[in-house]
Amino acid sequence: MSTALASPLALHGGPQTIARPLARYNPLGAEEVAAAKAVVESGILSQYYGRWCADFYGGPKVREFESACAAKFGMQRAVTVNSWTSGLIAAIGAIGIEPGDEVITSPWTMCATATSILHWNAIPVFADIEPDTFCLDPRSVEANITPHTRAILSVDIAGQSADMDALRALARKHNLKLISDCAQAPGALYHGQPAGTLADVGGFSLNYHKHIHTGEGGILVTNDHEIAERLCLIRNHAEAVVGDKGVTDLANMIGHNFRLGEIECAIGLEQLKKLDRQIASRQRAAARLTAGLSTLPGLQTPVTRAGCTHVYYMYQMILDLPRLGVSRQKIFAALKAEGVEGLGIAFANIHRLPVFQQKIAYGRRGFPWSSDICRRDVSYAKGICPVAERLQDETYLGFQACMHTLTDAEVDLIVAAFHKVWENLDALR
Repeated sequence: MSTALASPLALHGGPQTIARPLARYNPLGAEEVAAAKAVVESGILSQYYGRWCADFYGGPKVREFESACAAKFGMQRAVTVNSWTSGLIAAIGAIGIEPGDEVITSPWTMCATATSILHWNAIPVFADIEPDTFCLDPRSVEANITPHTRAILSVDIAGQSADMDALRALARKHNLKLISDCAQAPGALYHGQPAGTLADVGGFSLNYHKHIHTGEGGILVTNDHEIAERLCLIRNHAEAVVGDKGVTDLANMIGHNFRLGEIECAIGLEQLKKLDRQIASRQRAAARLTAGLSTLPGLQTPVTRAGCTHVYYMYQMILDLPRLGVSRQKIFAALKAEGVEGLGIAFANIHRLPVFQQKIAYGRRGFPWSSDICRRDVSYAKGICPVAERLQDETYLGFQACMHTLTDAEVDLIVAAFHKVWENLDALR
């Protein structure tokens, strides 16, 4: 690259590459408006009762959306919830986790993945991630299995599936349950199988920047009817229902109001029809972005697992800082000044949050770690997940592909901004 002819960086007073904001992602159209209007006109915004009766499972749109999701993902059951956080809590409870049990999960994800474990007074254990896909590393998972481990909570981060063959083999070998958190990966394929369908229970987020957008919400999928019924109970006041329903296993049958409404489900039905189109659009944009950025030295574009697909909720990159000779902060500032929105140089190291560093969750006495259900050393020290920590502290550069529609012209502008910054690296040193 020549620096002699490079235009000055916007950071240094030069012209900005992207002068107008990128178009915001909005998959809602006339179909969703009509669907929501019809629900309002029906007068049925919700049709749940928190007792064992015909309406225990919700109203007509809830059931229609659940049937459509089960069919779409090729599963026997789907259960809607009012958020994916609720979905994770319901999943952990439904598989029968006991207080003090250990559940292995990823540090490179949203905090709710780990706190859903704490919700049931169980103990999150963090395994490291793969250096290229950022999904759970099965070798680290196996190294963290103890006599107290009861489940693996895998995360399909950024839009592609974890190594489910290896994780399923570990689960079988050690008699563990497997949950697949696919909040960011609906429609991604793992060797031809939809993400979320290869675990005891999986599921997806439906909040406003996800591929399926209902405002808030989540959808759980499973082929296990017993787990599905327990999910429904935890969603809808289990403690008031189990007696009349004839449920004898009362473990974790403390229910909640995790119910998704009729309007959201009616919108979800329309959004589900658009999922393949949304994914194809995101994949086209990502491919164009990769074609434009992959020639830049010192920048690693996303790696997709062989034989699988990526649906690009996030476009996650790695900087080779010794090769670039410029700090990550300076590169980030220069790209931001050029008008590239949605960039981030940090994502998540969940094990380093105060709740885990200080082991203060319920009350002030360190429960559950310091209680009789867990009198053992569970480490959240820096160094337990070196790959995730190096990404967070030094090398990660992410682009929130989920926040924008990304036309070809917009992708080309983003590529141009990166090239301009790379052509001016000397000016940043």
